[in-house]
Amino acid sequence: MPGTLTRRTALTIIGGAMTLPATTTAAGRAAKPLVFAHRGASALRPEHTLAAYAKAIEDGADYIEPDLVITRDGVLVARHENNIADTTDIASRRDFAARRTTKTVDGAAITGWFVEDFTLDELKTLCAIERLGAVRPESRSYDGQFQVVTLDEIIDFAAAESAARRRVIGLVPELKHSTYFHSIGRGFEDAFVERIGAHAYTRTAPVEIQSFETANLRVLRKKLGKPANIRLMQLIAEPATRPADVAAVGGTLTYGRMITPAGLREIAGYADVVAPQIRAVIPVGADNRLTKPTTLVADAQAAGLLARIWTFRPENRFLPADLQGPGGPDARHPEGSIEEMRRCIACGIDGFFTDDPALGRIAVDG
Repeated sequence: MPGTLTRRTALTIIGGAMTLPATTTAAGRAAKPLVFAHRGASALRPEHTLAAYAKAIEDGADYIEPDLVITRDGVLVARHENNIADTTDIASRRDFAARRTTKTVDGAAITGWFVEDFTLDELKTLCAIERLGAVRPESRSYDGQFQVVTLDEIIDFAAAESAARRRVIGLVPELKHSTYFHSIGRGFEDAFVERIGAHAYTRTAPVEIQSFETANLRVLRKKLGKPANIRLMQLIAEPATRPADVAAVGGTLTYGRMITPAGLREIAGYADVVAPQIRAVIPVGADNRLTKPTTLVADAQAAGLLARIWTFRPENRFLPADLQGPGGPDARHPEGSIEEMRRCIACGIDGFFTDDPALGRIAVDG
């Protein structure tokens, strides 16, 4: 029947063809929820390194996520924040000590070292470290081994892995702090569009572009149109807070209003995907135990949006009380994380972000 037939899209490469991460319906929904590797396999390797992406791909992630910021000389690199104090060894570098400073980013005063104050060559002398070292000792054991990487390097790596493994690996880049970067004359939407257009791989492979802001996604929709391989993803933060671009101009729109039925219809006018936190789909009560699911997934899909959620983490401290295991707050409890994923999958989500893609693969595939 119209709207229910499935299709599998192939990418042709030398020597054969590769399939996209999942069979999709004519409406664009995957037959199974897609697994998005949050900053790579960040539960097991320092985030946003080629090691984290390699592990994620090995463990079956459908997409890998580079969060993007821009250097002083205009190169897009993968870091969760423009402050690199917690994710690199820069604090140990006496030659960069004088660049420690305090800046206001999205309304918050932050002290550290900032990507926009360094050239790419300077950043390449740093090494990545695990931000949650006490919680993630396996990842911490790799401190000092891997460089900060560029968007170009990540695209090339995904293309190489895709060719080697005979499957397409999607990219889900997040544009970080767009309003802040524009305020200092470093807006990078044009640079981003130029880079993904410069690579044969990202001209055909699946790319989902994320932001917690709204204006940059609207700009990208106008710049990119609706190519078959690209989707735009509106991220949703705490309900009472506002997107940074809205707050910067004194607007009143909150994330809570954005996930009402009317708000979701508005998002559908410029984006393809809405991505709220897990607790917006299955809340917890005062006792930190899971409660009844909300209607958000159904509401989003009724508005014509795909629904992804973020972020599943396997340590007890990140799990609801009723799914935690023995060993204290820092102990891993894979079974609890898999169960939490499966409960959200039962709500009809189209995909999810996880720090441990191997567990996501188990949750999806059984």
